[in-house]
Amino acid sequence: MSKKQILLINDMAGYGKVATAAMLPILSYFGHPTYNLPTALVSNTLDYGKFNILDTTEYIKGVFPVWEQLGFSFDAIATGFIVSELQADIISRYCLQEAAKGTTIFVDPIMGDEGKLYNGVTPAAINSMRAMLSVAHLCYPNYTEACYLTETTYREEGVSRDEALRLLNHLRKIGPKSVLITSITVDGQPSVMGFNHLTEEYFQLPYDEIPVHFPGTGDIFSAVLIGHLLDDEPLKDSTRKAMDAVYTFINLNKDNEDKNRGIPLEQYLDVLNQ
Repeated sequence: MSKKQILLINDMAGYGKVATAAMLPILSYFGHPTYNLPTALVSNTLDYGKFNILDTTEYIKGVFPVWEQLGFSFDAIATGFIVSELQADIISRYCLQEAAKGTTIFVDPIMGDEGKLYNGVTPAAINSMRAMLSVAHLCYPNYTEACYLTETTYREEGVSRDEALRLLNHLRKIGPKSVLITSITVDGQPSVMGFNHLTEEYFQLPYDEIPVHFPGTGDIFSAVLIGHLLDDEPLKDSTRKAMDAVYTFINLNKDNEDKNRGIPLEQYLDVLNQ
């Protein structure tokens, strides 16, 4: 099976296994040649409360023309944390240009969780992420992000299946072809809800929660999901495998003392063979 070249457009943390630092080893383990373009350099995971962020928008402006001159292209692009509306505009235009050449665009609209925005994420980020979703073949916000993107009220107790389907369809109107909503409680059951535009199929995949918090689990989910999709596996199957991998990674590390640094996943990559 020929492996696909993928570009990760996401932030890079100096201390902590999140974003690019979490995704790159997983996709490389799958055998996909993996490249990266940092949207920001971040001193450490935001969970520590104090951090320093360097916006790399000016750097990105200079990268795309060079890559174009060198003839670089990718089978897929996966975007994550976006610093500003200006950066979102530059990146979404690049993604649209590459999509026209056949590149698949994956968008993780990283903004918040548990009903609120992450530290350092401003309300302006919501418009930025809508711009990114409009060029996506597949997007996968969590429930919090789906609510922000669609101006839907977040409900801590969760939603009914009909409400979850309405939320999926509201996201589809923004422009992505296929959609997942992660970390959403549907009729009392933690689930991932999905719509696959290739099969016109809606689906719900329930899971069991482990009551610990690690930053970067969404990035692990994203990387495993994309790894299987790039191997031409169906969306529903790839989603279930990504969910199972995240569960196993968390379970193996649930007693770690400093969870703010994320999961030291390199030593557990054989989990991906299960």
